Amino acid sequence: MEAGSNGEEPTSWEELYNINLVPSELFVKFRKEIEGYRVGVNLEFYNAPINEYQAKLVLKPLAHDRRWKFIYEPLHHDVRLLSKKIPITKFLNLQVGVGHSFQLHATGWKWKLTTCLGGDGVSRIRNKTTLGLCPGIDFRFGWRADYVFPEITGQVSYCLFAFLLKKITC
Repeated sequence: MEAGSNGEEPTSWEELYNINLVPSELFVKFRKEIEGYRVGVNLEFYNAPINEYQAKLVLKPLAHDRRWKFIYEPLHHDVRLLSKKIPITKFLNLQVGVGHSFQLHATGWKWKLTTCLGGDGVSRIRNKTTLGLCPGIDFRFGWRADYVFPEITGQVSYCLFAFLLKKITC
């Protein structure tokens, strides 16, 4: 890398980008299959952006083509009936649901578009990994990688642009 015109030291490649790997969630799921349904207790611990704890009771059919799941959150006194995530594209899913909050005395519906490639105006990759500890108990942890790449500036001469355009159209 060359020194700038104002005599500054050259920037190293390590200073041009930033990747922050953050463990973001930890779930412990206890599951039991009863007459064609899966009943579960999920203990969910969130690390980022705030530290939070949630407990959920989940009921969903065991059928391969299941289309719904029922969730009760005893700490927030909420019930929800959610659809299965519907793939729209390879990286984009839609989920819809209806719910009721006993604390707020409110009923409503909501929809959610999810992707593994980011959100909230941040360049981010999210992933989840599940480990089966023993039959009926799963351990899932999620992580995210926030990344910032350098701003690249410069010029392209007309000759180079014409050359690239010619190669692309051939």
